[in-house]
Amino acid sequence: MAEGLALALQPLNLALAAFGAFVGTLVGMLPGIGPINAIAILIPLALALDLPPESVLIVLTAIYYGSQYGNSISTILLNVPGTASATVTAIDGYALTQRGEGGSALAMSAVASFFGGTLSILGLALFAPLLSSWALRFGPAEYFALMVLALSVLSSLSGGSVLKGAMATLLGLAFATVGFDPNSAVARYTFGELRLLDGVDFVVLTIGLFAISEVLIALESPHAKEKPVTVHRAKLTEWFSAKGTMLRGTIIGFLVGVLPGAGGTVASFASYAAEKRFNNNQPLGLKGVAAPEAANNAASTGAMIPLLTLGVPGSGTTAVLLGALLAIGIQPGPLFLTRHPDLFWALVGSMIVGNVVLLALNLPLVNVFIRILSVPRWFLHPVIVVLSVVAVYSVNRSTFDIGLMALLGIVGYALRKSGFPLAPVVLGFVLGGLMEKSLRRAMAISGGGWEILFSSRLAVAIWVFAVLCLFASLWRRSDRT
Repeated sequence: MAEGLALALQPLNLALAAFGAFVGTLVGMLPGIGPINAIAILIPLALALDLPPESVLIVLTAIYYGSQYGNSISTILLNVPGTASATVTAIDGYALTQRGEGGSALAMSAVASFFGGTLSILGLALFAPLLSSWALRFGPAEYFALMVLALSVLSSLSGGSVLKGAMATLLGLAFATVGFDPNSAVARYTFGELRLLDGVDFVVLTIGLFAISEVLIALESPHAKEKPVTVHRAKLTEWFSAKGTMLRGTIIGFLVGVLPGAGGTVASFASYAAEKRFNNNQPLGLKGVAAPEAANNAASTGAMIPLLTLGVPGSGTTAVLLGALLAIGIQPGPLFLTRHPDLFWALVGSMIVGNVVLLALNLPLVNVFIRILSVPRWFLHPVIVVLSVVAVYSVNRSTFDIGLMALLGIVGYALRKSGFPLAPVVLGFVLGGLMEKSLRRAMAISGGGWEILFSSRLAVAIWVFAVLCLFASLWRRSDRT
């Protein structure tokens, strides 16, 4: 660890960590770009500069976890989440902004990101080999049960209505089935539209449901009085009161992040749902920002474990990182820790330094970010629409996606006016593809026998927990009425 920190504190590597954290923050603020595109663009540049392997990995991972915090800025201030994991932060984060507490929400996000990222780095250093072997126990049946568990806890996000939460989840699952069947390549629910064969893009869905619907709701009261902009940050007492929330979010996020394919989305939703239950389903406020942000950043670190120790990328971003490692002649896998200990500990040290740099960089900038809200609404909302159009168009260079975004914005507006939560729609959409793939693989292994879904103790335990969560939600609802 000491050698890794010494290597990370070298002037070149320290500058690269700061550069990556800053670029990641900027990238995260812009919906539709994402860390995948930023890393993919910088890989050829890093190789052209002939940087040492540890320096290449340092700058790319700094962009990775810097973008996690950057995305919370647009999510909290403008209700425009650019990634699925940031959708949970929007639930309480944007509500705090509407109450004039956007500065506190941003500061809490920065502190929770630092807490979750730093503590999970220690987990990466201490438990990487152990957790990688644990992750191997998850087969298709266990993954399918895990996805069902994630959907079962959505009742905590449904605003008290289990039925509306379930209906919103089913809508998200329906969106996930649009496009080619992954096995037979048969078109599903495209209605003859060729441009839907690849399915609905996540950026199109989230920007339509959240950003466009928010603008439509604002148009209902164009002459509403502007709310005062506050630049105060969360106090030390508020940070201290959320220490348990951040700790629970870090543990959940780190363990979920270790599972290939789960990632920050499942971690954020699971952490938020667990915190709602821990607080008896009461409004969370700043804790509603701390829980998903700590889990999201912890999951980013946890995802490095299967990447480095198994050579298995758990997300699109880690898949790009895998390509970068292979390009510089590094083969991740079971022998990575023994063949390249210097590279591993340099990465651990740089992530610790990078998290400190990220906190030092962004905490003082909260006052700058919050000034976005001082822009008059008659100017801000058109800017949001323009950014949304540019972000959606940049994904596939398709004007059809812009029209689909507008249609989804109307759908989101109708859902919000009818009291349906939007977060379950996004989670159902994200998990729908993973559920289908896991179920099909399990059925292929068993020759069509459903008993494989309950063939291991781990799968049975997950199923039991999912059923208990569902009945607990129904019981809580009936107890209120």
